[in-house]
This record gives sequence, structure tokens and C-alpha cells, in this order.
Amino acid sequence: MHLVIFLFGVFIAAVILPPGSCIQTVIGLYGETIEVPCNNGNNKPDGLIFTKWKYVKDDGTPGDLLVKQVQKDDAIMSATDGYKNRVSIATNSSLLITQGSLTDQRIFTCLVVSLTNLDEYPVEVKVYKKPSAPVIKNKAKELENGKLMKLGDCMVESVNPAADLIWMKNNQPLVDDGKTIIITSTVTKDPSTGLSSTSSNLQYTARKDDVTSQFTCTAKHVSGPNHVSAPEIFQIHYPTEKVSLQVVSQSPIREGDNVTLKCQGDGNPPPTSFNFNIKGQKVTVRNKDAYTLTGITRVDSGVYKCSLLDNEEMESTQIITVSFLDVSLIPTGKVLKKFGESLVVSLEKNASTEAKVTWTKDNHKLDKLANFSQLTYADAGLYVCDVSIEGIRRSLSFELTVEGGPRILSLTKHRSNDGKNKVLTCEADGSPKPDVQWSVNGTDNEMSYVNGKATYKLTVVPSKNLTVTCHVTNKLGDDTKEISVFSLFKEETSNPEKNEDGAEQAKLIVGVVVGLFLATALVGLIYWLYIKKSRQGSWKTGEKEMGTSEESKKLEENNHKADV
Repeated sequence: MHLVIFLFGVFIAAVILPPGSCIQTVIGLYGETIEVPCNNGNNKPDGLIFTKWKYVKDDGTPGDLLVKQVQKDDAIMSATDGYKNRVSIATNSSLLITQGSLTDQRIFTCLVVSLTNLDEYPVEVKVYKKPSAPVIKNKAKELENGKLMKLGDCMVESVNPAADLIWMKNNQPLVDDGKTIIITSTVTKDPSTGLSSTSSNLQYTARKDDVTSQFTCTAKHVSGPNHVSAPEIFQIHYPTEKVSLQVVSQSPIREGDNVTLKCQGDGNPPPTSFNFNIKGQKVTVRNKDAYTLTGITRVDSGVYKCSLLDNEEMESTQIITVSFLDVSLIPTGKVLKKFGESLVVSLEKNASTEAKVTWTKDNHKLDKLANFSQLTYADAGLYVCDVSIEGIRRSLSFELTVEGGPRILSLTKHRSNDGKNKVLTCEADGSPKPDVQWSVNGTDNEMSYVNGKATYKLTVVPSKNLTVTCHVTNKLGDDTKEISVFSLFKEETSNPEKNEDGAEQAKLIVGVVVGLFLATALVGLIYWLYIKKSRQGSWKTGEKEMGTSEESKKLEENNHKADV
């Protein structure tokens, strides 16, 4: 009986007590479960008896949802309308509303009753529906340069609250100026769901440089973040104002090359048919922009033009220069000449530009070609002439052979480094390479043949004095030369330190000494005859010799020696 009286008093208090002055707001998402907190979860005062949730109906009258008593696990459902199967109470006394919709945007109140107090906590629920990415529809097929035209409609559907749409070009917002850019937006609501759809129409005056511009539409919503449509690129139509002629070929253009002339217009869409002026002759091509010249020659150098099919005054011009190089060389191939003869080399060239000429002999670069007025063996070799201009190179050559009979230039001798042998060196020139024959046996320890000069070396050990002959020969003749070689053994016995030149000097000294000795003897003989005659003359006159006995004795001894 007391409990009934108490509950009745609580009911009266709930009706009389004014709601709190501060109302909490909760944002719920459309189609999802909405959780409405009771006093932010702090709803279990001392002596708690029960918690009750109620709401304000569409007509402004209060409506009960459910009651949860402390002693019981299950809540008592009071709702009889659409909330009957959609609401429940959580362990923290929060109200749970499944399948949130725009009809749930109202005020819900949590009533907490204890033994000592009664508290109310009103909560305003708002339901948001996030937008998806907007879509550009009704797009223009092409835009005309300088003309205000509808670009398209940007649309975003089923949103709450309504989204704002912003047109962008290259990620920069477009601003309605009422002339070149006009933007018109509308918002409509679905009567069954209450969700809003926004549509924005863009009229835009395109320019030539918009041919690469990207247009997008951004949906801005309170729930964030922003959503952007897929980018769109539009064809910008404008007439051709300029044509250009290109020469498609490797550079420089050489005789025999294929050259393609390509004509292009700056309109959009670009023109596809043109007139080509091929050195005064008009050639029309349709549905393509190129014309090819095959196997071009030097006579094809000149002025070329292209123009629009419907406007020949709009034209472009290019000058084509064909590079060429003609070269002739006299002589070429194999050239055979005699030693001492002359050779005239003639090079003629005809080129589109100044040509560069380089000569090589046996792969070695020459500063200039030699004057072949008197050929030598050193002039023989392979001569290559390279003549070039940009992109073209010609190579011509001749191989010169200089022939002559052999002749010995020198024949010398010297002792080997160890002093045990004699080394003979015979130097000769001639072409073809001369063969050598020595008149004595020995060791051929070295031979060379460079620029028509041959060097032969022979090592011998002479046991007696020799006269050695070097004989050289080829198909054109021969030559011979001799040299004296003295015995190495005798020289080593008499004076091992002397060479053959020293032996010759020794012979000369001996001859001089012998000559002096003979001269002295001749003087003595003359003196003796003179003395003898003097004595005979004295005896005949009866005169006695004057002088001491020792002098006479000495004189007789000298006379006696002279007789011997």
C-alpha cells in the first residue's frame, strides 16, 4: 500500500517537475543502432528503485518506452508504437534504438527514481546519413572554345542533412560569376525516408587550354570527410588557326633516304586531310596527315609546303637539303713502282658542303700526303683516304709497292761482347727483300727488314786471316762486298787486348822501325866507304895518319865490323 502511494507521488512529480535546462545532443547514424546515454552513464544513485525512458511524440505529447526495476533483470516494455520492437536498455541504463532513421530525431528523457530523489536527463537525438561520392551526369560531349555551355550535373543522393556541392577545375574551386561560370544547385527530399538529394548544374565557358583540364565535384557534409567525384576531361572544339609542316627523317638527309612530310593543324579536333606542294606540284591526301618521298636525291633539294584542304592560304613551308658526296682517287688498288720513279696522286671530290680529308699510311695518320717525286722503299705501304661531311663518309685506298735491285750500303766487323767471336754486319737495301750469302760459315744470329733496308749479321770464330764476302740478291739484281777478318787466335796470343785495328797499327810501327834500321845501316856503309877511300888516298901519297894508337885501333875494329 505504501509502495503504490510512493509510485503515484513519483508520477505526479514527473509531470510537475520542469525538464533540465541543459539538453545533451547525441548524433546517430542512419540505419545503425543509436545509443542514448542516461546521465552519461552515471545513473545509479543510492536507493535506486527503477529507471524509465520516455520520449516526445510527433504531436508533442509524452510517450513511455520502457521501465527497468533494480530487482528485475528484464525491462518492462511500455511502448506500443514503432518503438516496441526497436528499443532496449543497456546495463549502464542507456537507451538502444536499432535501425536508426530520421523519425528518431527527437528528445528522449531518462527518468531515475530512488528512495530520496527523482532525476530527469533529457537527450536530443540527431540522425546523420553520410553521402557517398558524388557523380557527374548529363555530361557534355564536347565544349566549344569561348562559348558558355552546360558541362554537366553533379549529384549526391540520400543524405542527411543535405550536402553542399562544389565544382572544381584542376583541384581549384570554380566561382559563379554570372557570365563565364554559372552554377545552379537544388535540394530535394524523399517523402518516405526524409533523406535529401543535392544536384548542381555547371555552365562553363571553355578555353583552348582546357583541353587537358580535369573537372571534379566535391560533396561537403557535416559528418565529414569530403567526397570527390571521378575526374572528367572534356573535348574542347576550336577551329584550326595554324598549320605546321615537319620533315621526319634522320639528320642530315642523304641521297637514297626516305623522307616523310607531316602536316598538322592546331584545331580540335585536328584536321585530317591536307594539300602537299611537292616542288610546285600539288598532291592531296585524305584521312591522313603525311606524305613520303622515297629514295630522295640531290635534285630533290628545295622548298616544300602543306596547307588545309579547304583553306590553301593557311600553309606551312620547309626547305629540304639533300647531302651528297662524290669522291674519286687516282690511283687505286695495287700500284707497283721502281725505286726513284715518281707517282702522281689525284683526289677529286664533289660535296654538298665542305668536305674533310684525312690520310693514313698503314693505319697511322699522316699530317699530309708525301710528295712522291722520287720514290724510296720507305714510301711503300697501304694508303687510305677518308673524305667526310656530316653524315656521309667515303674511303678510298691504294697499296704502293716500290721495287729495286739490292745494293750493299755497308759491311762492318766488330768483336762480340765476350771477346770470343767476330760479328760481321752487312746492310743492304732493295725490294723485294734481298737474300744474303756469306762466303764463310757462321751463325746467322740476327736479320731485319724495315722500309726496304735489310740488316744481316753473321757470327764467326776465325782461326786464320780471312777475306769474307757478303753477297745479296733478289729478282732484280745482286751486289757483293768484301772485308778482311784477321785470325782471332793470333791476335789473342800476341796481344789479346788489341783488336784488328790495333794489329794494323802494330804492323805499321814495325815497318817504320825496320825502315829506320835500314837507313842507319846505309849511312854506316857510306861512312865506311868514305873512310876506306880516304885511307887509300893517304897511302898513295905516303902520308901517315894522324892520331893516337887507340884511335887507330878503334877505327880498325869499326872497319872490320863493317866488312863483316
